[in-house]
Amino acid sequence: MALANFFDRAATAASQVLAGFGMADFSERLQAQVIGIVFDGQTARTAEGSALLDLTIRLLARLYPTLLIHGVDDLAAAHAAGLVSVAQSINPAIHLENDPNRVTIAICVGRATHHIAGTKLFAGSDGWTARFSSSRPIGCGASVNPFGAGAAACIAVANVFRAVFADQIPGGSLDTEITLDLRNYRSSSTAVTEGEIGPVDLGEAHLVGLGAIGNGAVWALSRLTSLTGTLHLIDHETVDLSNLQRYAMMGQAEIDSAKVDVAASLFSGTGLNVLPHRVTWGAYLATRNDWHLERVAVALDTALDRIAVQGALPRWIVNAWTQEGDLGVSRHGFADGRACLACLYLPSGEVKDEDDRIAEELGLPEAQPEVRRMLQTFEPVSVAFVERIATALGVPFDALSPFAGQPLRSFYQSTVCGGVVFRLTDGGRPIGTTVPMAFQSALAGILLAAELVKHARGELGTATTATRFNLLRPLGTHFNDPHARDATGRCICGDCDCIFSYQKKYLRPLLAAI
Repeated sequence: MALANFFDRAATAASQVLAGFGMADFSERLQAQVIGIVFDGQTARTAEGSALLDLTIRLLARLYPTLLIHGVDDLAAAHAAGLVSVAQSINPAIHLENDPNRVTIAICVGRATHHIAGTKLFAGSDGWTARFSSSRPIGCGASVNPFGAGAAACIAVANVFRAVFADQIPGGSLDTEITLDLRNYRSSSTAVTEGEIGPVDLGEAHLVGLGAIGNGAVWALSRLTSLTGTLHLIDHETVDLSNLQRYAMMGQAEIDSAKVDVAASLFSGTGLNVLPHRVTWGAYLATRNDWHLERVAVALDTALDRIAVQGALPRWIVNAWTQEGDLGVSRHGFADGRACLACLYLPSGEVKDEDDRIAEELGLPEAQPEVRRMLQTFEPVSVAFVERIATALGVPFDALSPFAGQPLRSFYQSTVCGGVVFRLTDGGRPIGTTVPMAFQSALAGILLAAELVKHARGELGTATTATRFNLLRPLGTHFNDPHARDATGRCICGDCDCIFSYQKKYLRPLLAAI
C-alpha cells in the first residue's frame, strides 16, 4: 500500500483539525486502516446510489491508502470495477484489499445487511434528503437528484475520519441518525416526496472558481441531465498535484490541465451550454460587454475576491465557503435590506497583504520588497533565492531546488501550501491559510449547486442569509444563520450610487415594462 503522492497536502489539512498532530503518527494511523465501501447491485443501479458511491470513493481515495470496494452480488461486483478505476485515477498506488475480515471501518450503501468486519456506517438518500445511520441499513431513492446522495457521502466520509481520529477531535463523536433535507436544511424523519428535479433552465449563470468547492458544485451539476441554459466557468489556474488532496473531480491525468477545460468536459451529458473562461473574474468582466449578471455562484478562496464579485453588482449571488470550524452557503440579493456578499467579508481589523504573508511563511520577512516585486512581475524564483528560503526554514535545499524557476506564487503554492515544507519540518511550519478536508469542500460545493438550482426553479428554500455545518462534530438540528447586514456604513450595499446602479440594471427595466 502507498500513501498518495500529494500526501503532504493532506497532512497539512489534517493538522489544522486534529489535536496533538504529529506527521509520523498520522501516517501510521492511516496505513493501519482498511476502509470498506460495501453495496448491493440494486442500489448501484439507481442514479442516487451510483452518485453516492462515486463521491464516496472520490473522497476516501484522497486520504486512505487501503480500500476494500465490495459488491455483495454479481450486479454490484460489475459496478465495483468502475469504482476501482476512479480510486486508481486519484492514487495509482492505492491498495485494494479483498478480505472483508480486515476492514476497520465500512460505509455500507443499500438496504442489505452486510457481513463485514469493523465499525459499520450506513449511508443513503431520498432525492433532496441525505440519510445516515450508525446502526441500520438505509436505501437510496429512485430519482436522478444527486444532492441528497452527495451530502450523504460527505457526511459518511466525515464520520469515517472522526472514527479514525476520535482521540484527536474533541467533541467529534459519531452521528447516530441523520435525515437532512437540502431544500430547507431541516432535520426531519418525515417522508420526502418530489425528489425529482425535472427540467431546470439556469438562464445565464456563472460559476466563479473551480477549486475544491467549485469541483463539488461541478460534481452535482454535471449529473443533472435535464439542465439547460448557459453556464460560464471562470478560473485562470491549472490543476496542481497538491490540488488532488480535495478536488473531487480531479485525478492524476488532469494535472497541468486548465481547471475550466476539465470542468467543461464533464457537462457533455447535460443540456447546458458550458463556456470555459481561463481568466480571472476581473479579466472576464473586462472583455464582457454586458454586465447584467443574473446568477453568480461564488467558489473563491479569499475575502477580497468575493468582494470584487459583489462589486460587479450581479442580480443574485450564492456563495459557498470552508473555514476553520464550519462550511456553508450564503444567498445574496442587493439593495433589499439584507446582507450582501461583501457584508460577510468586510475586514474587522488589520489584514496582512499577500506579499507580507508569503514573505513570513517563506521565513524571509525582511525580503518583503523582493517578494512583492516577484509576485507582481511573475519573476521566476532563482536558485539563490531558494537557498535563502531553505536556510531560513531550516530544511534541505535539495528538497526545494526542484521548484526553482517557477514564478514565486507557484513556488509558494507547491512548497508551502502543497505541504512540502510542512513535512520537512514535521509540522513545525504550518501555513497561514485554512486547508479543508476533502469532505468539507465537497459538501460546500454541493450546497452551492443546490442553491443555484433551487433559485432557477423559483424556490427560496430558506429565507435566512446563510446556512452552516460543522462536519467535525455530530450534525445537530439548527443550521441557518440570518447574518445581519453591515451596520458600520462601510459596505457598498449602503452606497447610494451602487444602489442606483443596481436598480437601473435590474429593477427599472422591469418597472418600465409593466
